[in-house]
Amino acid sequence: MIRSSPTHPRHRTRTLLAGAATLGVALTACSAGGAEQADAAGPSAKSPEISVNLHGKHADAGEPVRVKITDGRLSEVSVRDSEGGRLPGKVSADGKSWTSGREAAPGTEYSVRAQDDNGGSARADFTTAAPEKVNKLSLAPGNNTTVGVAQPLSVVFDHPVKNRAAVERRLDVTTSNGTEGSWGWMRDYSGRDRVDWRPKEYWKPGTEVSLKADLNGVDSGAAGGWFVRDYATHFTVGERQAVEVDLDGNRLRLTRDGQTVKDVPMSAGTPGGDKASWRGTAVLMAKEGTINMRSETVGLGDAYDKMVDSSMRLTWSGMYAHAAPWNKAYFGKANKSSGCVGMSDEDAAWIYRHVHVGDPFEVTGEDAKGTIAANNGYGEWNLSWADWQAKSALGGDAG
Repeated sequence: MIRSSPTHPRHRTRTLLAGAATLGVALTACSAGGAEQADAAGPSAKSPEISVNLHGKHADAGEPVRVKITDGRLSEVSVRDSEGGRLPGKVSADGKSWTSGREAAPGTEYSVRAQDDNGGSARADFTTAAPEKVNKLSLAPGNNTTVGVAQPLSVVFDHPVKNRAAVERRLDVTTSNGTEGSWGWMRDYSGRDRVDWRPKEYWKPGTEVSLKADLNGVDSGAAGGWFVRDYATHFTVGERQAVEVDLDGNRLRLTRDGQTVKDVPMSAGTPGGDKASWRGTAVLMAKEGTINMRSETVGLGDAYDKMVDSSMRLTWSGMYAHAAPWNKAYFGKANKSSGCVGMSDEDAAWIYRHVHVGDPFEVTGEDAKGTIAANNGYGEWNLSWADWQAKSALGGDAG
C-alpha cells in the first residue's frame, strides 16, 4: 500500500507502507485548491491510505480491480480508462474494499480515484499489458433489422473459444416479453466456434430482442486471444409465417398465421443419393437474388453451372429454394433437382417477395438424405429443447 500525499501547498511526499512497494504506482491527493482550502478542511481532508491489486505498466488483464483502504471506510471509488470508459463496481458492506464488476481490459490505461467517508481522496494509475492476440466476432441478425419467427441470435468467433462459460456469462439477451431461450455452442460450418441463442419455441410476432455482449477484458482461452471491445445488436420479430415443403407431395406452401396464402408445385432433390434434399426445419438465411450456382462447390462435379433467379439460401451446404424453369416437367410430379427446391419463375419470384430472412422452411417427407444439422445454417430447430439446452456452457441457465 502507498500513502497518498495530503492536500497541502507543498504536497509533501509520504513513504511506502509495508508490503505495498510492488504496486509500483504513485498515489496523489485529488482534492484541488490552495493552502486556505486545505487548512479549512482540517483533519477531515486527510488523504486515505489505499492499495490497488493491479499496478505498474504491465498489469495483468482479465482481473477485477480491487481497492482496499487501511483506515476508515471507502465512500466512493471511480476507475476510468484513458478513453473515458468506466468500470462499474461496489463498495463492500464494511466499507473496507471496492471491487469492479468487470475485468480490466488488456492494453488499457486506468486511473483509480478513491474517497473515504471523511472527504479525503487518493489516486492510483496503472496500465494493463497489451494482448498478444485479439479475438473478434460477427453477429446475426444485423442491428435494427426485422426478421422471421425462427431467426436465432448467432455469434461466430474469429478464433477458438476455450473459456466458453466465461464468454457466455457476458452475453446478455433481453426480450420485450420475457421469451424463454438458451445459448448453444457448436462448430460453425466454416470451422469456427459459434454460439446461438434460440427461443424454446418460435418467437412471438412483435418481440423486441437485444443482445449486449460485454466482452471487453475477457480472455477467450488458449489460442483464442482477448476480447478488447463490447458488442451489441437489436432486432424485431415480424409476422408469423412459415414455408412448408412437402417432398413426397412435391408442393411448397407459404402459411401466415396458420393459414395457407400460396401453394405452388415444386421439384426438390433427387432421392437416393447426394442430390437428395435435406429434411427438417431450415431458416431462411438470406435472399440472394440472381446468383451463379456451380455444382463443384457442393461436391457434385460438373453437373451444372447456371445463373439462378430468386435464390433463397437455406443451408451452408448449398440447399436453396429458387426458380428452376429447366425442371418444369417435374414440378408437382417428381423430385429431380440436385438438392434444391425448384419452382417456376413466376412462383419463385412471388415466394421470394413475400418471405423474410428468419422465416422457417419446414421440410418433410421420405425423399431426403437426412436431417439438417444444427450448424448447417440455422438447423438448431431440429434438436429437442432439452438437447439444445445441453449445448450451453452454463447448462442452459444463461438465457
